[in-house]
Amino acid sequence: MTKTPQVLFVCVSNRGKSVMAQGLSNKVAESAITASSAGTDAAIGKHVNDISAEVLAEIGVDISDHNPRQLTDDLMRAADITVVLGTSAKVVAPDGVIVEVWKTDEPSQRGIDGIERMRLIRDDIAARINDLTTRLTTP
Repeated sequence: MTKTPQVLFVCVSNRGKSVMAQGLSNKVAESAITASSAGTDAAIGKHVNDISAEVLAEIGVDISDHNPRQLTDDLMRAADITVVLGTSAKVVAPDGVIVEVWKTDEPSQRGIDGIERMRLIRDDIAARINDLTTRLTTP
């Protein structure tokens, strides 16, 4: 039996994209990977972004009880791969840690805001998780 890949998703606050990725992994990856999340500056807020939670609830994923967690070197070392969502979070990984940066879609650059923006971000992250899961679980 092979070990389930451990993926750590990271964004700045751990209130939006990274926790969305964690929640989506549970749905999209269907236990093929184990996901967790953290933020490079998790002290920014105490609760998950309301719109992030709303767009995940639309597809049956509940992240409403998530509490932001600060990124640490130990969290990165415990993961098989650390995935940084977007380019705002700056991650300096300890030696030997694999880091992948996803330049996620940013609909606001096209004038799309609010819930529609978050739906597009959700769908982009879900597609990337499908790809990541395939890469991590295909021999």
